[in-house]
Amino acid sequence: MDFLKDLWGFLRVRKKFWMLPIILTLLLFGVLIVLTSGSAIAPFVYTLF
Repeated sequence: MDFLKDLWGFLRVRKKFWMLPIILTLLLFGVLIVLTSGSAIAPFVYTLF
């Protein structure tokens, strides 16, 4: 959790709020790949990339 606090502090101090959607999108894709890696949906998810 310290990483998230440091990241939020960096974004807030440096006024880099435009990076927040990019980080959230990458996080969402990462979670999607991890959750569907062992399921029958996996071949359909990998066609997105």
